Amino acid sequence: MSKKNPPKIFFGWWTVMAGSFLCLWGFGYYYIGMSALFKPIALELGMSRAATSVAASIGRFQGGFESLITGWLTDKFGPRWIIISGVFLIGLGLVMMTFIRSVWSYYIVWGVITGSGVNIALTLSMDKAISNWFVRKRGLALSIRWTFTGLATMVVLPLVAFLVTNIGWRMACLIGGLVMWLVGLPLSWFFIKKERPEYYGLLPDGVSVNEENADAGHLIEKGVEYAAEVQELEFTLRQAMRTPTYWLLIISNSVYGMIVPVIIIHCIPFLTDIGIDPLRAAVMMGIMSAISIPMRLVFGILADRVKITQLRFLLGATYLLQAIGITVFLLKQTVAMAYVFFFFYYLGMGSSLTLYGVIRARYFGRKSVGSIGGTSAIILTPFAVLAPIYAGWTYDTTGSYIPAFTLFAIMLAFAGILMSLTNPPKPPSEVSAIDKIV
Repeated sequence: MSKKNPPKIFFGWWTVMAGSFLCLWGFGYYYIGMSALFKPIALELGMSRAATSVAASIGRFQGGFESLITGWLTDKFGPRWIIISGVFLIGLGLVMMTFIRSVWSYYIVWGVITGSGVNIALTLSMDKAISNWFVRKRGLALSIRWTFTGLATMVVLPLVAFLVTNIGWRMACLIGGLVMWLVGLPLSWFFIKKERPEYYGLLPDGVSVNEENADAGHLIEKGVEYAAEVQELEFTLRQAMRTPTYWLLIISNSVYGMIVPVIIIHCIPFLTDIGIDPLRAAVMMGIMSAISIPMRLVFGILADRVKITQLRFLLGATYLLQAIGITVFLLKQTVAMAYVFFFFYYLGMGSSLTLYGVIRARYFGRKSVGSIGGTSAIILTPFAVLAPIYAGWTYDTTGSYIPAFTLFAIMLAFAGILMSLTNPPKPPSEVSAIDKIV
């Protein structure tokens, strides 16, 4: 990639497409696909729903600590090798699922190994890899990544459900792991770069470089100036943590992050409890997610076009959409209302995934976005760990998910209001060097 002969297609878009496939397959199996694997695994290993939920919660629990380290390593050394390592672990965990025979081995393989791979490769490091290459078009870039993740519900989930039904859950996991290795590892190697585009003679968003002999240091300055045009400044971790904005973002996102794993893990068990066939339930989730996918792109494009002061209202609206979806079903618990529930929920969930990455990078800049996200994840982790177990415990003790869903609807409404009050941070007192992260 030379500034004298710039590529016809900006390299950042190749990073987006490679990352999009990794998220499609990795999230598709570990998070979305778990809904189809849930009952067969629980039945064969003789576990309750609360106990079966523990494996996913292990992954989220360790994710908080892994995110702290992963975020810093990604900012310090770049996302390339972090993502490659995580992709390898995802494939290893899925392949090893073929051999588990006990509850403890299920917890280690699914919770520790596969969960670590997802945490390392597909969260902060992927946000960093994409955000490094975009400023004005970051919303579109991240929305493509999360659009592919949404496609997992209509592509990977029905595929996993089909494989589980026809060849068993063990072979379904084996196939998932082999694809992650044979396709995911080459994509990570060729299309994930270590540094931001300025180090390769390019500017964010594919903006033209006019200076023939501009070195990396000069281009870094040009990149910072380019970002400042949309009021994006570079914060260190400490500078970010001194702002009220940092803490308000954490609180509102913790509520959202708590409820996402509950819906993903318990969705098909919940639908089958009201009389829907498991395969039909998987297809139903896919349809609802597919309907919401265009809105992920819409919200991403909107994020690139609104002022920084307006981003909070977009993200707050997505939390309120999820609360509305749950509330509608609580008022009338029928199969028809379940469709309405999932339509509003997936519409809000998908859009918020895009917007949170955009708002974090726009508020605090590119250089420490991994470290800032990593420290945030530590606080979010306990909520994400306990919520699926709480939902399973609620069902085990009451025979219904309704009490848990009622609490979640109230909390999402609160998160939406709080997010709308979260103003951009005031500029830091000093804009430090690009390599000063903490």
